[in-house]
Amino acid sequence: MRRDVDRSLTGKIGRVTGRIGPGTIGEVMLPYRGGIMAFHAHPYDKTSDFPVGAEVLVIYFDPPQTVYVDELPDVLKHA
Repeated sequence: MRRDVDRSLTGKIGRVTGRIGPGTIGEVMLPYRGGIMAFHAHPYDKTSDFPVGAEVLVIYFDPPQTVYVDELPDVLKHA
């Protein structure tokens, strides 16, 4: 991973629209530049699995269109 990283998506919460898992390229919808955009997504720990509809937290953004995500902590989940 690069040091001169774009952190504009780090910490954003997204919704999975294409299953994210090890060895697959998933998809997540994220708020970006005043709208909502689809990004390719991989599990940050390389082992987690996130089903369609799950909320995830962006840990790392690899421009132009890839994010690495992790489970959304309980404190950030909607009631």
